[in-house]
Amino acid sequence: MPQATAQTLVSQMIVVEHIRVSSEQSFAEVRVKLESALPILDTGIVSALRNGDQNYVLDYEETGPKLSIFDCRDHGALLQIDGRKCHAVQYEIGNPVTASKMTRHKLSAALYAPLRVVLLEDMQGRGVFEYDRPSTLFGQYDDERVTKVGRYLDAALETVLRKAAE
Repeated sequence: MPQATAQTLVSQMIVVEHIRVSSEQSFAEVRVKLESALPILDTGIVSALRNGDQNYVLDYEETGPKLSIFDCRDHGALLQIDGRKCHAVQYEIGNPVTASKMTRHKLSAALYAPLRVVLLEDMQGRGVFEYDRPSTLFGQYDDERVTKVGRYLDAALETVLRKAAE
């Protein structure tokens, strides 16, 4: 007979700042600008981190992109089941080196790395980004080393999204 194990559940309320960046450009134009600005994740950096290749990682930090697209999902296509047609793409955006700078201090910060950003089409066909401010997500861990990286991500993400929305 299996033995029962003790479990603990801890709940904590956090305050998260939600950001919306609206564009006068069409959804399609904003999508092209974002995807042109951010490269697809170079999986070589993931291998370098896994293997402890400090030279590769240092070079990547100096010459690689600040942010990359890890993945994207077409959420608009999911609404076809309801007979609706809309454009909505969810992106996972981040940097594995940056993530490692947080998770080495608070492993549970991996919950938010990479970051999620959604690009929606509004009723006028324009692109709208929505995301949660990274420093408010990472601030819950009450570790200044993690929050500092979150503030860096605030600026890096806002810059790229504003530029794509121009």
